[in-house]
Amino acid sequence: MPDITELIRLAGQARDRAYAPYSGHPVGAALVTDAGAVFTGCNVENAAYPLGTCAEQSAISAMVLGGGRTIRELVVVGPTDAPCPPCGACRQRIREFAGPDARIHICNEREPLLTFTPDELLPASFGPENLNPRKA
Repeated sequence: MPDITELIRLAGQARDRAYAPYSGHPVGAALVTDAGAVFTGCNVENAAYPLGTCAEQSAISAMVLGGGRTIRELVVVGPTDAPCPPCGACRQRIREFAGPDARIHICNEREPLLTFTPDELLPASFGPENLNPRKA
């Protein structure tokens, strides 16, 4: 299982491959599944600006394609030393796949700046159990 330093390195590598010509704001993400598999992603912008893909979304898509379903740990690295937290849509995507004990780390290239649980990242969230609460 990779440690936080390795996840930061992988997220930084992913960020360096981002396609962000419009915002100039490349972002990378690296995640570990409950089985210990690692997946990375980067943001990919589009001239039709709102149609881009976030780094977290890319990493989660790679995880699903690779057969993973549960995020144990996720690292996000932006282009500066300032925190680069997930957008609202990515917070919902993370919530879909992160177990309650997962940790989401917002990092610079050296260390975590902020760490959240899924509930801290998206309090009072909507999830699969809300679709049919009588089955919960």
